[in-house]
This record gives sequence, C-alpha cells and structure tokens, in this order.
Amino acid sequence: MGSLKAKIQNFRFKGTLMIVLVFALIATILFIELSGVRYRYAQKELTLLPKEKIVTKTEALSAVKKEILVIYSTADKASSEAYPQFEVMLTDMKKGNVAIDLAKNPIPEFKDYSIIIILFTDLSFVGAPIIDICNWVHDDGGNVYFPLTIDKNAYSAAIENRIGIEASNDNTFLDSIYINDDFMLGGGKSYAVTDGYESARTVELNPKTTKVYAREGDKNGVPLIWETSYGKGKFVVNNFGMCDKAYRGFFAASLSLFGDVSIYPVINGSTFYLDDFPSQIPEGTNEYIARDFGTTVRDFYINIWWPDMMNLSDKYGVKYTGLAIECYDDAIDGTTDAIPDTGTFLNFGNMLLRKGGELGYHGYNHQPLCLNRDYKGIYDYKAWKDYGSMKKAFSHLVDFCDELFPDVNMSVYVPPSNLLAEEGRGMLIREFPQIKTLSGIYLPDDILDFALLQEYEVDKNGIVDQPRIVSGCQLDDFMTMGAMSELNMHYINNHFTHPDDALDPERGAEIGWKELRNSFDNYMKWLSTSAPRLRNFTGTEFSAAVQRFAAVAPKTQFFEDKMVIEIENFYDDAQFLIRFNEKKADTVTGGRLTHLTGNLYLLEADRKTITISFK
Repeated sequence: MGSLKAKIQNFRFKGTLMIVLVFALIATILFIELSGVRYRYAQKELTLLPKEKIVTKTEALSAVKKEILVIYSTADKASSEAYPQFEVMLTDMKKGNVAIDLAKNPIPEFKDYSIIIILFTDLSFVGAPIIDICNWVHDDGGNVYFPLTIDKNAYSAAIENRIGIEASNDNTFLDSIYINDDFMLGGGKSYAVTDGYESARTVELNPKTTKVYAREGDKNGVPLIWETSYGKGKFVVNNFGMCDKAYRGFFAASLSLFGDVSIYPVINGSTFYLDDFPSQIPEGTNEYIARDFGTTVRDFYINIWWPDMMNLSDKYGVKYTGLAIECYDDAIDGTTDAIPDTGTFLNFGNMLLRKGGELGYHGYNHQPLCLNRDYKGIYDYKAWKDYGSMKKAFSHLVDFCDELFPDVNMSVYVPPSNLLAEEGRGMLIREFPQIKTLSGIYLPDDILDFALLQEYEVDKNGIVDQPRIVSGCQLDDFMTMGAMSELNMHYINNHFTHPDDALDPERGAEIGWKELRNSFDNYMKWLSTSAPRLRNFTGTEFSAAVQRFAAVAPKTQFFEDKMVIEIENFYDDAQFLIRFNEKKADTVTGGRLTHLTGNLYLLEADRKTITISFK
C-alpha cells in the first residue's frame, strides 16, 4: 500500500490526471443532465386532496352562522360597485352574512347580528334608521363598519361625533397610504395610490375615543382608517375611498378589529412562476444584453440569468414552477413540425426540478387556446382552426414533456399572455384530466379586460383557479399595493416573470439585468421580512393549500380563560390570521401561533380542535 502511495506521489503527470478526472466528472454530470436519466425529485410539502374531500368555499360558508348584516343598494353606483368585492371577501374570510339591497327591501331587525357593514358613501340611502343603528352600538354593544368614505350631508353630520369625528371639511387628494407598523403586514411605510383622486375626507378626530391605523401620505396625514369606542360597542371607519381587488387586505384588516378575538382562514403560500421556461432560447444578440454583458442571448440565459435565479432560490428558499412551451411558431391547424432543442429543455428542466421546483404546461406554441377572440389590436395572435387542432397541439406538448421528464407529474396550466377562452378551458379539463390548476391573473387590467381574471377557488371536481397577483422583476405602484394587500387578505405571494424580461424595454431591459435582479432580490427580501413563516410552494403545492383554504370554516367558543376553535372540514392542515383585540394569547394546543405584527398572529392548525388559553 505504501509503495502504491509513493508511486502516485511521484507520478510526473498527476496534475494532468486531476484535470482529466475533473473533466470526466463534468462530462458525467452533463450526460446525466441531457440524457433524461430519472431522478428522485423532492416530495411535495402538500398534495392535492382526493375528489371526495373537496369542499367549495360556498359550501363551507353555508355552515357558518350568519352574524354580519351587509346593507347596500343597487340604486347607488358606489354601493353597487362595492358589494361584489365584499361578497367575495366575506366568503373567503368565512364570515356568514345576510346582504340586504335597500332598493328592494327595508332594513330588517338587526339586533341579532354582531356586525353591520354599511356600504354607502351617501347615508341618505340609509335614512333615519342610521340613528337606531348608532343607538344599538351604544346600548347593546353592536359593531358597525363603514368601508367607504362618508359624504358630508345632514345624515353624516348627525352621527359624526359618535364615530369619532370632531370636525370635517372637503375631501382631499389621496396620493398614498401610510400604514401603522403594528396594524398590517408590510406596515410602517407609505404605499403609493395609482389613479388617486379626492377620495379622503378631511377630518379631525377625538383623540380620547379613537385609534388611528392608517393615514394619507405619512404618519401625520389625514386619518384613513380608525376605530371608535361608543358606549358598549365600536365603529370602524375607512376614509380612503378605494374599493377594488387591490385593497381587499385593508378591508379584511379593518373587519378584524371587531370582537375580543378575530379569526379568518388564509392560504399561507408563496409561489414564483417562470413563464416560457424551459423553452427555445432566442438566437443571436440583444442590444441590452450586448451593452451590459457583451455576449449572446444564449450565453446570457445559461451563464448569467439562470445562475442568478438559482442563487435567489437558495437565498430565500424559493421554489420555481417552470412553464414549458415547445416552440414559438404560429401554427393553429394542429401542425406540430417544430424541432425543439431537447438538450436545453433537459438541462434547465432537471436543474429546476432538483432545486425542489416543478414543471407545468404553457403551450405547444404561444397561441392562446381560443377559437374566436377579439384581442382589440393589442395582440396579433391567431384563433385556432378548431377544437381538434387545439387538442392535437396540446397533446404534442404533453407527449414531449412526458418523454423528457418521464417521472414528473405535471398538473399546472398557465395560458400564454393569460388568455384562455371557455372552449379552451373546457378542452383542457375534458381531454387532459391530469391538469388540476388553471392560473390566470388576480388584479384587473382596464386595457386587457379580456384576460383570464380569477379568484382563488375550487370547483367540485377539485380544479383550482389560482391567479397570479404580480409580475416582473420591477413591481409598479399598483402591483406593490396589491402584493401588500394580499399578504393581509390571503397571506400569499403569487408572482410570475419571464426569462426574456431582461430583453424587453417594456419590462425593464433598459435599466439592465443587474438592476432588475436587485429589484427582484429586494422584493423577495421584503416578503421574507414582512411575512414570517410564509410557506414557499410550487404551483401544485399552492393549489393544495387553496383546496384546504376553501374547505375550512372556523367556529369559535369563548370562555373566561380560553377560546376553543372547531375547524369544519379539516383535512390535515389549516392556516388562519388571528387578531387578539382584547385578549392576550398564552398557550396553544392543536396548532402553533407565530407573532406577525402588533396583535396579529398566524395560527397554523394541525388538528381539528384548537384551544388557546388567555393570559
């Protein structure tokens, strides 16, 4: 043995031998990467529920006691536009409610409810009963929520002192919203308002009876969200005047200010989609890549963009879901003559999978699954020839992915440019039963009003609608507001980007990939600091969480020294945001409490019954 060791130490070409061994190792890795050798990939943290365990949000809500009265009117524009937002929000929060349209019915007896939501800016629609409602708050301990900026008139003047207003004037322009750091996730800073207008009423509040949670501009600005104690009950007032999807988190947080303890289910998940990945890499050069890196697009994708993305994955524990697209031809007759670069697909796909990521479907090509659609001159996509052509092309993509990744179950579909017609959706569900997730967009776009706009929901067959909230490496003000809001509404992040964002000036290419990467890094950092224990998921894991979120409904019982939460339709995991307004939590059985900010906590349940003792 000693003689052999001596011979190796004296070998003249041992340096050359080491180089040869290193290259042999690299060659072996590349061979495995490009040959389709089967890997044992990471197990899913959450798996999709069996069909017999699926419960829709509507079914879950039907079992919840109706403790909230919503008053609105289809005869009032502001009220009728606000109601659909609250209908969805209360369903997601599993808050049982009765909605009364004052254009058709009078205000019913309300003393059996715990909260009244008054969806009006003009209180003349409510009329004289507004005084009766205020007396109910004072004498019986009722709770009233005003989500919309209240107009100044005789009816509002009659209750101003009761809701904490000492003086008021005309409305002021809403430029941004400053949120107290102990009220909402992502608080302690201002968020710019897009499409702002004179929506915030200038008010002076009674400092003895009110507590302010948000202001216009900065911590000294016009009050925008406050609560007021009145007799035995409470008012909560919103004074910012915005009422669309991007602000649901403000409404959920405001509603959670009622009661000794307030609780509502959330999804608790973060996922990052890579649209058009893996795909064919564009040939040649790009002016921005050449300017900043002096290399080709292919070299940039392989040696700069993808290593940077993997580094971010390692840094923040992110799991990417790549959405495969086979080619970029415009064939819409079922022709599938493209010759994809299988080596690139295998290389990128296997690296993504080994990082704990997932692969989903994007399309055979980038033509949306639509047989007849007006793209209003925004896109030059073609309509597919017929149903059979759509099916044939998509089948080719499925077969292609199965051949390259034989042990990978792919169940997520994201439509090109977030465009999907009903006939395309129907085709996917009927012909490709492995698809369980359809993912469009969450926030509406006035220009792209034909895009696939979704809510987080599940149908009886277990198909999950899972919209993405934000996109790109540089979030604009609207998306930033939406991202923060959804942390407080569903406790989620759902983001998508493309490899070619760095090539497109409309998506930030002019500032360069280094700046885009740094912006993306900052967004991930903000998420990790703003939302403790936000779970990093793949697309399928996220959908599994949506299924559980849709099904659960908490029922609470309060005792002198504790509260007991019974979770209807509990399967194996349930997540909640819980605010301790008048109580302080001590010990927990059946779950785990994590402090988020102020008196707001994340409750992770691992049993059907949760008991929280009070200090």
